[in-house]
Amino acid sequence: MQGLFSNFKIQINENIYLKDPESSKLGKKIIDHSILLIDEIGFEHFTFKKLADKIGSTESSIYRYFENKHQLLVYLTDWYWSWMEYKLVFNTHNMSNPSSKLELALEIVTMAPEKDENFSHINEVVLGSIVISEFSKSYLTKEVDQENKEGYFATFKRLVGRVAQFITEVNPQYPHPRSLVSTVIQGALHQQYSKAHLPSLTDFNDNKELVDFYKQLVLTQINA
Repeated sequence: MQGLFSNFKIQINENIYLKDPESSKLGKKIIDHSILLIDEIGFEHFTFKKLADKIGSTESSIYRYFENKHQLLVYLTDWYWSWMEYKLVFNTHNMSNPSSKLELALEIVTMAPEKDENFSHINEVVLGSIVISEFSKSYLTKEVDQENKEGYFATFKRLVGRVAQFITEVNPQYPHPRSLVSTVIQGALHQQYSKAHLPSLTDFNDNKELVDFYKQLVLTQINA
């Protein structure tokens, strides 16, 4: 089964970048170190100048790849959701039981990420913490409608659609599968953030508790 996806390459909407970072060593270095730097200092304090100093390059070289840091954040979050989609397809493509498939899908999209050796230049664990903290900043902007038309958020929407389809397979009569899935995924991000920073806003102490909560929530809702 591993061979089926051994040559898989995550594809990012080309409207998001000026030059594909995957096309050069510098581009991969920009992505790798931007993840580490954003995690270290936060997106608000992150600048291309600081990134250039970190990688021993120039601001102008980074601007050849991305128009601004918002575009870079959209790239990173799109990469993350593409990776989630890859994991979802890889792990469920051979499953026939709709309920089991849905439970595994919910586990994948709500659990804090682990390192994936298939993508050596990306630290998925650190990227996951960035998505938990910063994902909403990628779309809560005045430009969201235009960026949506250009496909900036197509991967996330497709991921939601895949899990929603699993819900429909379990219960074809359930009327709100996409709303439920998007609520669960974004709610899980907020709960992960609260667990790390605002613990009085959550009852979860570990990832298993959180995942089990969302599984129970979804299955109870769609079978009510």
